[in-house]
Amino acid sequence: MKIIFMGTPDYAKVILEKLIDTDSLDIVAVYTQPDKPVGRKKILTPPPVKTLALEHNIEVYQPDRLRDADVVEELLKIECDYIVVAAYGQILPRPILDHAPCINLHASILPQYRGASPIQQTLLNGDKKTGVTAMLMEEGLDTGAIIKIETLDVAEEMMAEELFSKLTDIAANLTIDVLQNYDAYIPRAQDNSQASLCKKISKADGEVSFDNAQTLYNKYRAFTPWPGVYLKSGLKLKEISLEESQSHNQEGKILSIDTKSIRVGCKKGSIRIHRVQPESKKEMDISSYINGKRLTLEDTLS
Repeated sequence: MKIIFMGTPDYAKVILEKLIDTDSLDIVAVYTQPDKPVGRKKILTPPPVKTLALEHNIEVYQPDRLRDADVVEELLKIECDYIVVAAYGQILPRPILDHAPCINLHASILPQYRGASPIQQTLLNGDKKTGVTAMLMEEGLDTGAIIKIETLDVAEEMMAEELFSKLTDIAANLTIDVLQNYDAYIPRAQDNSQASLCKKISKADGEVSFDNAQTLYNKYRAFTPWPGVYLKSGLKLKEISLEESQSHNQEGKILSIDTKSIRVGCKKGSIRIHRVQPESKKEMDISSYINGKRLTLEDTLS
């Protein structure tokens, strides 16, 4: 079975690795985003999918625009049975969609959370269940017919990295299942009336306040490690936990102090802070921070 694979980040890399390790599958080409500058030194870095593909001597294509006529023409010359897409980052044009069945692995229970950040949105909303949807692609954004959904329970303290890892494993196994049993599934249309969208995450999304403890904690779960959560002052909250979500307090007021944490009030609820990182300084435990700032009970953290 010949497969063209399209994907870019680690999520896609794990799926590609599973495909490569499956004897019945032949990965004839990999499409991924162009190399990008990374870090302060702006070092040109290949996507994880490209690195893996080259290790296995698979032909890699990195077009800036998949819709360009010459790019489409080149792809259509590659014979394949299926095109598998996982977090590629570009919309497939109609000629490519018609070239072979295009199967997308999206990390949500569609039609919920169409778009760029379904894993973060799951945590932001405090959902108890999520999953991975295998769907047939069409020209809309995550709007294609559903082939199969695998679900996962989300623990109350699960962080983005753990959820990402679990969903990636589910997606990898689901891909193999769908490819090997494709004819046994009957794709069903999505209920567009139940659809919701999620946007691409930006650094600005990490700014938080002491308004609602549950909301703050959900942002911490969703945005760790990137973009992280930080106060308007620039103080990064590196390790926190939810104390409770019902009390009413002065925002940012230090309610209690112990050797390893402090409890801080929110307009609704309270959180416990364990580690912070002041702007342009190293990460530190909260005791060191409040001692340096000479903060004590009843003072306000800002």
